[in-house]
Amino acid sequence: MTSTGQDSSTARQRRNRHNPRSPPHNSGTTSKRGVKKGAGARTSPSLADVKKKGRMKKLSQAAEQDLIIGLQGLDPNLEAKTLSGTGLVFDEQLNEFHCLWDDSFPEGPERLHAIREQLIQEGLLDRCISFQARFAEKEELMFVHSLEYIDLMETTQYMNEEELHILADTYDSVYLHPNSYTCACLASGSVLRLVDAVLGAEIRNGMAIIRPPGHLAQHSLMDGYCMFNHVAIAARYAQQKHDIQRVLIVDWDIHHGKGTQFTFDKDPSVLYFSIHRYEEGRFWPHLRASNWSTTGFGQGQGYTVNVPWSQVGMRDADYIAAFLHILLPIALEFQPQLVLVAAGFDALPGDPKGEMAATPAGFAHLTHLLMGLAGGKLILSLEGGYNLRSLAEGVSASLHTLLGDPCPMLESPGAPCPSAQASFCCTLEALEPFWEVLVRSAEALEEDNMEGDNMEEEEEEEEGPWQPPELPVLTWPMLQARTGLVYDQQMMSHYNLWESHHPEMPQRVSRIMRRLEELGLAGRCLTLRPRPATDAELLTCHSSEYVGRLRATEKMKTRELHRESTNFDSIYICPSTFACAQLATGAVCRLVEAVLAGEILNGAAVVRPPGHHAERDAACGFCFFNSVAVAARCAQAISGRALRILIVDWDVHHGNGTQHIFEEDPSVLYISLHRYDHGTFFPMGDEGACSQMGRAAGTGFTVNVAWNGPHMGDTDYLSAWHRLVLPIAYEGGYNLTSISESMAACVRSLLGDPPPLLTLPRPPLLGAMASITKTIQVHRRYWRSLRVTKAKDRERPYSSKSVTKKAPQTANSGSAKGMTPPEENILDVGTGKATSASCVEESTPGQTKSETTVLEHTQNQPLETATGEATLDQTASEAAMGVAVLDQTTSEAATGGASLDQATSEEAVVGAKLIQIPPASYTDNQTPPSSPVQGATPQISLDKLIGNLRTLEVDNEPQEAPEEDRLLGEAVGGQDMDESVLMQSSGDHVDADQAMFYAVTPLPWCPDLVAVCPIPEAGLDVTQPCQDCGVLQENWVCLSCYQVYCGRYINAHMVRHHKGSGHPLVLSYADLSAWCYNCQAYIHHQTLLDAKNIAHQNKFGQLMPQSH
Repeated sequence: MTSTGQDSSTARQRRNRHNPRSPPHNSGTTSKRGVKKGAGARTSPSLADVKKKGRMKKLSQAAEQDLIIGLQGLDPNLEAKTLSGTGLVFDEQLNEFHCLWDDSFPEGPERLHAIREQLIQEGLLDRCISFQARFAEKEELMFVHSLEYIDLMETTQYMNEEELHILADTYDSVYLHPNSYTCACLASGSVLRLVDAVLGAEIRNGMAIIRPPGHLAQHSLMDGYCMFNHVAIAARYAQQKHDIQRVLIVDWDIHHGKGTQFTFDKDPSVLYFSIHRYEEGRFWPHLRASNWSTTGFGQGQGYTVNVPWSQVGMRDADYIAAFLHILLPIALEFQPQLVLVAAGFDALPGDPKGEMAATPAGFAHLTHLLMGLAGGKLILSLEGGYNLRSLAEGVSASLHTLLGDPCPMLESPGAPCPSAQASFCCTLEALEPFWEVLVRSAEALEEDNMEGDNMEEEEEEEEGPWQPPELPVLTWPMLQARTGLVYDQQMMSHYNLWESHHPEMPQRVSRIMRRLEELGLAGRCLTLRPRPATDAELLTCHSSEYVGRLRATEKMKTRELHRESTNFDSIYICPSTFACAQLATGAVCRLVEAVLAGEILNGAAVVRPPGHHAERDAACGFCFFNSVAVAARCAQAISGRALRILIVDWDVHHGNGTQHIFEEDPSVLYISLHRYDHGTFFPMGDEGACSQMGRAAGTGFTVNVAWNGPHMGDTDYLSAWHRLVLPIAYEGGYNLTSISESMAACVRSLLGDPPPLLTLPRPPLLGAMASITKTIQVHRRYWRSLRVTKAKDRERPYSSKSVTKKAPQTANSGSAKGMTPPEENILDVGTGKATSASCVEESTPGQTKSETTVLEHTQNQPLETATGEATLDQTASEAAMGVAVLDQTTSEAATGGASLDQATSEEAVVGAKLIQIPPASYTDNQTPPSSPVQGATPQISLDKLIGNLRTLEVDNEPQEAPEEDRLLGEAVGGQDMDESVLMQSSGDHVDADQAMFYAVTPLPWCPDLVAVCPIPEAGLDVTQPCQDCGVLQENWVCLSCYQVYCGRYINAHMVRHHKGSGHPLVLSYADLSAWCYNCQAYIHHQTLLDAKNIAHQNKFGQLMPQSH
């Protein structure tokens, strides 16, 4: 059978395997040959039979060897490597600091007190492996933070309350205590201790219950209660000390973890995923970098994933859908070796900052979903959460899950709301150029959206104004045994009387059990005694006539059995068939009884003959009684109601019998992933098509993912389905090696062992994604969670099909050394749009200065950054865009002072829509000093301290801000300037879609103005390409030699020119701003006006307005 729609170049070539359920005429021919020869079970085989047996053996051996090679990477044999135990770091020393001047400050010691009481009450402390917290060394802190900043924080140990208060006020939303530095070092060290334990195979996973939080702390800046960035330090520590190459950081705190993002936004070795409240920038920290359009820079493009919430009241369904639709597909392609979670619990009900409606049970589910990554190497580090009850229960729920307890039932999971769906749509579109799994699954997005237009009215039906929900009371089952195991050797008595080499042979189940025993898995399970299914149970799914007909075969002779077999499709019958089928079905029912009675949490039934092809009145495809269907009805009978049941069928053949039994029943959701080949693969016909969705009341409750071709692998299945559900009843599989190893892997998962690391050599096949997409399109009308809504009036991200995602690389310590800067800024003067290779947002054309009130932040406002850095959006020309570059403005910076950038604090935001721009990670030329200062830092005076704070990083290149929020001058190679003052558009009624405009106060003079040379007689040509690479975008002219080169985010040829020639001043042909490399600042001076005027006239046909 040839593959339809497959990308054969990407699929691994394998030998064709024997198809045990090939079209019926093959089986029938074999059977007839046996009858004609009068062959019984003990007769000598014919020559044809011998040849056939030899061919099958050869094929089986080849396929088995192929499978063994594929399984070697999974390492299923090493029982000694199965880790157990959850580590916990909880140190009372972390409560030894608080706000000295404000008792109502939300981040206080009572947070950890509440958590401790909850963990003691639920007996969780005794179940964890406790680890002693340790202090992080300066060398370890320097993986992320500068030595100057660390030394500054160290001096806070010797300050009095007044000095601490003054210093804290220079930051945004922080307080300082003499013990703050000690506790922050201890908090970071606690996470590092867990990293050592997890990567050193001492434990499986762990949780650090620490304070202060850390995810907002930047390279040289305290922010939002955070001093040191614990998870960022831990990621670098794992890379440096444990040779980990790929780290996933998940941040589910309600606030965007800007510090973590800026640390890794150029680094493809760290995938950063944040899901946070944003509300179009109105929620703190008010950053455009927190929006979905920010995806990273340079080689790190695509490795920053932001899912911003645009409204309050987001629920479990929204969070879980974000994981399933965005995080898990990307993470599975990224294949992390360690997962770190910035675990804030301020999205829970009652939190004064979050105002969300997620529940502790929801966070248990999120934790569970992450446990399937990185071989289970997962560490949670406490961040925010300020409602004491919600915080304590959220931590407890996540810790229960880490310990292997089952996730609680979600009271009302529902589907993601339209606002969440819009966020997903934006994020997926922004990331589509960088992740192959998203590129291929997005091919039908336009068709989906057209179809979605017809359902908008239905989606817009909301429950009314959001109200904070009640916090549910969680109960955790106390089970002595986790996983049940059902097996009976009597089931081996069912065999083929005419073909001893028939693929459905007795050894299938015996080989499975032998493997489970070899790996020690059988001994870890609770063995359940199987029983035959009762007639009453069988009659829930089969007719009495059919049951009686099958029972009659117990007394038939060989010829009669053969004749009866030919009345069905792909069936053989022996005298023991009825008893074995009855026992197999009863064994699955016994497993269901044990689960519902609380004896076990889950289980595996190793049974034969299989059952999912069996119809109400007929045997089919080796199947006699539909074991899973009977077990589902058994569960509903025990519960006394129409229990909602999900049946997942991943057998390669479609379970036609199961589908038919439940196709009118909405209480049973049947999902099948199977090979279909357009109806030519067994059981053939259109019953397995994705268009089959049930009938009558059951419409929408039959879901078929129909593969149209062979070679579907892990990537394809994981793309269609990310979670393991329901106890597993063994169905199908006819290769003795594959079924034993596969069943062992499933039992491991049921027992709570982490799944093995997968090697995914390719993205999902085109044919696989086409099948998945078609199924989604069919079922979108029935399941809202499958709908991708169009985001109306939203800013479009950058999207380029030509972007090639580079392989992850290991980063060096805390710097981004060796990382490629953002590649390109393209200015379209005609449309007034500035776009870049990293998802910049469109500005609104035609907006003039008169439409925007420009507000200059002064030093009296709360501080955002202590490094004196300001960042602005990429702007177009002054004339074309209406953006003013302010000239000699009186300010502290203009008079030579070291003015600090200002930002509006969270509490200060009233009516204005403020988008704050932070500094970010190290730049290309920065690396932390190799040998930090040892010993305690001596006391310094407050004046000197503030002086150090103001000049911090001035001698080095400052941190870079995200490209879409940086100064235009940086495109030529400079950095954020220390003396600039952030200018923002503001107003009480700024529309959410209104473009934001920024201005910067340049330096009125610089000592390098003497380097400006007279303009050449030929004048200036603003359309001149770069003299090195010939590009036309974002070029600059040197004001000393008047050579033209491209900016740093194209090919950085002007940067190289400056380094080679020493010429300091350059003029942008994009917006006519002047930049001084030596001053690292914009310059506006009379000396520059001649060059600006000539360039302006060449660009726009007229001289510059004289308002300057």
